Amino acid sequence: MQRRRTGRRTVLIAAASALGMTATLAGCGGSAGSGDVTLRLVAADYGDSKANSSQKYWDKLVKAYEADHPGTKVEVSVYPWTDVDREVKEMVARGDAPDMAQIGAYADYADKGELYKAEEVLSIPVQADFVAQLTDAGKMNRVQYGMPFAASTRLLFYNKKLFSAAGLGAPTTWSELAADAQALKARGVKIPYALPLGPEEAQAETMQWLLSGGDGYTDDVGTYSLDSAQNVATLTWLKDDLVGKGLTGPVAPAKLNRADAFAAFARGEVGMLNGHPTLMKMAADKGVKFGMVPMPGVSGKTRATMGVADWMMAFKKNGHRDQIGTFLDYVYSEKNVLAFSHEYDLLPVTTSASEAMAADSDDADLTPFLNELPSSQLYPVGKTSWAAVSADIKQQIGKAVSPDGSPAGILGSLQQTATTRDSAG
Repeated sequence: MQRRRTGRRTVLIAAASALGMTATLAGCGGSAGSGDVTLRLVAADYGDSKANSSQKYWDKLVKAYEADHPGTKVEVSVYPWTDVDREVKEMVARGDAPDMAQIGAYADYADKGELYKAEEVLSIPVQADFVAQLTDAGKMNRVQYGMPFAASTRLLFYNKKLFSAAGLGAPTTWSELAADAQALKARGVKIPYALPLGPEEAQAETMQWLLSGGDGYTDDVGTYSLDSAQNVATLTWLKDDLVGKGLTGPVAPAKLNRADAFAAFARGEVGMLNGHPTLMKMAADKGVKFGMVPMPGVSGKTRATMGVADWMMAFKKNGHRDQIGTFLDYVYSEKNVLAFSHEYDLLPVTTSASEAMAADSDDADLTPFLNELPSSQLYPVGKTSWAAVSADIKQQIGKAVSPDGSPAGILGSLQQTATTRDSAG
């Protein structure tokens, strides 16, 4: 979810950029003049420099909005991903909540009754326009509080040169993936399949594999099911058929982070790995010819790919419900959703913008990712326990596929902890 276009050319974006665009915040929703209202929005930065900071996107949008809505001012403060969630948490804790926040999670605030419901601020057409999977992920106890703002999916990337040299085609099943990896290893490929289960983003790689094995982190009613028979079988297959046969390279999966795996693919050292749109630019810049296909399942295409979304939320603290709603309706207009998606090569979160992107030949590079969105499954972000459970997975899951690891044991331990955290609320 971290690329950008200049014109129609793509430029790599670092999700957790070092940039800190910290515009000064006004007091609690203060007034811009008699009868005027000032809305405060805290947003995450999808850029990696001042030149491509999300501040520029918001400044342009706000300027156009204020010109058509006299009496409402909007102040936007943009923070890097490394800081934005903490900044909002601290603002809320000291009683200085912004009117809106565009960050990584909403559940804690919704659970404490601090957010407006989506239906309380958005018009019916705008709320109904969200992609269904994203709407569902934004719900807590069947009520939508999180409004999706940006989305991405994952595909299996493969190195066309390495595959061609080995006479291989893109895999469609696990057995084909393992056979391809074995053939690549025989030809001296350093990392036939990159399996990043290191602490950076192990929860993502794990979820993609669990989905391809027919299950996931939760069951159909939203209860954690980490130690299901299907999940145990999935990690056992990874341990025995990929890691155990030396098909995942010289670095143990528990110590391999996603960023390092992507960099290795861009150097031509990796045969296959799961990736999101960022990897396209990285690989192309290094001259790596690659293909992208849906993640293989046990015996065919997996039932769902992993989706990722970032969230907009509206706080009750300052009582500006009507003004917030009017502004967010504008933010989620087709034109603005497409503008943001094009700027950072993300997937639109609305059906209308998704259809427009699918019909635009200039967006052909994102089409494979867009096609996966309707069947995607997102993290269980509606659970207040998810942040802690995700951290547990990052720290523990790599051990499950180590030579002396126990998939059943690790998943069982994670399930027990997840259940405890969930019960604690």
